Amino acid sequence: LFSCGTSKEGESHLVEWNESEGAIKRTYSGFRKRSLGVVQFDTTRNRFLAAGDEFQIKFWDMDNMNMLTTVDADGGLPASPRLRFNKEGSLLAVTTSDNGIKILANSDGVRLLRMLEGRAMDKNRCPSEPISSKPLTINALGPASNVSAAIAPTLERPDRGPPAVSISSLGTIDGSRLVDVKPRVAEDVDKIKSWRIPDISDPSQIKALRLPDSIAASKVVRLIYTNSGLSLLALASNAVHKLWKWQRTERNPSGKATANVAPQLWQPPSGTLMTNDINESKPTEESAACIALSKNDSYVMSASGGKVSLFNMMTFKVMTMFMSPPPAATFLAFHPQDNNIIAIGMEDSSVQIYNVRVDEVKTKLKGHQNRITGLAFSPTLNALVSSGADAQLCMWSIDKWEKLKSRFIQAPAGRQSPLVGETKVQFHNDQTHLLVVHESQISVYDSKLECSRSWSPKDALPAPISSAIYSCDGLLVYAGFCDGAIGVFDAETLRFRCRIGPSAYIPTYAVSNTAHPLVIAPHPSEPNQIALGMSDGAVHVVEPSDAELKWGGTPSQDNGPLPSNSSNPPLTGQPSEPR
Repeated sequence: LFSCGTSKEGESHLVEWNESEGAIKRTYSGFRKRSLGVVQFDTTRNRFLAAGDEFQIKFWDMDNMNMLTTVDADGGLPASPRLRFNKEGSLLAVTTSDNGIKILANSDGVRLLRMLEGRAMDKNRCPSEPISSKPLTINALGPASNVSAAIAPTLERPDRGPPAVSISSLGTIDGSRLVDVKPRVAEDVDKIKSWRIPDISDPSQIKALRLPDSIAASKVVRLIYTNSGLSLLALASNAVHKLWKWQRTERNPSGKATANVAPQLWQPPSGTLMTNDINESKPTEESAACIALSKNDSYVMSASGGKVSLFNMMTFKVMTMFMSPPPAATFLAFHPQDNNIIAIGMEDSSVQIYNVRVDEVKTKLKGHQNRITGLAFSPTLNALVSSGADAQLCMWSIDKWEKLKSRFIQAPAGRQSPLVGETKVQFHNDQTHLLVVHESQISVYDSKLECSRSWSPKDALPAPISSAIYSCDGLLVYAGFCDGAIGVFDAETLRFRCRIGPSAYIPTYAVSNTAHPLVIAPHPSEPNQIALGMSDGAVHVVEPSDAELKWGGTPSQDNGPLPSNSSNPPLTGQPSEPR
């Protein structure tokens, strides 16, 4: 955890915190004694820090308090420029004193920009209207003197990098298509490296890790990565939470969750277990469990049939408890704009909108006929969608908390209607398309709660669906099945891409083994990594092998076409590209 700030007197500080103790671990040096503005910073690759100060950008290695190097970006920066790295750390956007933006690039960033520029030139489009009369400029990151060997590939010297490129030369890109840039780059990578077989059954074909566990095993009912991607939190049916943390090592320099390195089952020095309140009149195995994590990973809200508990993630201590049953809480979701507001799905089929700060229920939403099993907010639609064990979807306005529309999900062919059973919901990254999960199907609904495409168990994946979730980039859907298999689907078309058999990720798999994933968690920044919470209490992290960078893709001709029962158009409404 890092923080940066400037006092009223102009004194600036950039510090690293010891998260478990809440104390400052390291203070970085190199700031002007009297900063002329509020200093801001960013981090990249879990290794480097950058801050805007003294009309330049200053860099530090996270493990060294002394400044690594400075860059002035060929001048023209304000006293305290704002800055932001892209996700990969290959581009750095910096504000200029004339209200412009400069993009600094290392060699990887320049290659990316040239690829996009070439792609734009290939498109025979009319030039779009210029957004600004001042073009953004791209500079190689530099000059960088006294740079260590470790950072040399990241900060390029201008005399070794390509000449400056102007983004204005990308003017042929249609502005409405800019959102397609990243997915299209991902698709190109897909074509270079992709799985050539639709069925993965051998451990050598993937990287899989069963997480170490010294605490009594009980089936995993909820599983979630922290937003940082450094830890994994499980809630078992016995109301006990387990937190695994990955450490930064030579084998894992980023410190992110990975199947390459075993994490530590973490507990505070006190040895406290993070345990939910339970309902004495009902066994915990039969109680609905629910969990939600705050955006900064500091707090977790959780329930296992008893009161809802708010825990401090650093100390595992209970900060407050509320909502005594009956009815018990069955699902939790933080309001996207206000962490003090929580939507709580209840066993009595209502949804309660609760303000933690003032300990007050703002309103109760009623429209379901059975317990609530899913909640999803969409800031874009300004709506909350709830799903229940009655297989019904309800959409509510988050301004006035009024019901906008409702719909029962459709039964697949050959399935008795109406459906009943747990129904889960999750919004796509576009915040308008909704993934709906039931044991009988995975479906995509639009903003009007109309079903646009659906897939039901059959052929290679015949068992009921136990869980399904979008990948972090929204390009894939992962589904778990009650026979232990995992299905990987294209998110746009729900085309079946590949099957991961239980023998591939369970080390001691036998045909008699009945363990299967009850819940799937997607890594927040690695779209091809998932974690599986199992019915036998185990947690597995699964990734493609080093030889194969992606799941799914187009199989070889020997395998024949991938089966699919979705003939619907993709989410964008554009024709599907051949794959």
